[in-house]
Amino acid sequence: MQKQNRLRGDSSFATIRREGRTLLHSYLVMSRLPNGLEHSCFGFSIGRRIGKAVQRNRIKRWMREAVRHRIQKGEIAAGYDVVFIARFSIREASFHQVDQAIGLLLCRAGLVSGTL
Repeated sequence: MQKQNRLRGDSSFATIRREGRTLLHSYLVMSRLPNGLEHSCFGFSIGRRIGKAVQRNRIKRWMREAVRHRIQKGEIAAGYDVVFIARFSIREASFHQVDQAIGLLLCRAGLVSGTL
């Protein structure tokens, strides 16, 4: 994922969680907040209760790849900061299930400019 599309810093995540709109899925929680930019920025959070570092990093890579693929295809609308937070049930999910969950949440949020 390109640098301009990444969210960094705890304060950014906290602001989006506090002031943004939240949608739920059995695998993920998504919070979004308009940012006024010509591109959208994404952040990913996975708590330690999900598993050890190897498992957490794998899930984070899957989430980033699902978003990166949609950005490259031009499917995601510009102008939002989005944070994805993994839920405990994501441990049992495959990449395709995580990809579908992200797509579904983006569609329900109205952030998909094209069709899936």
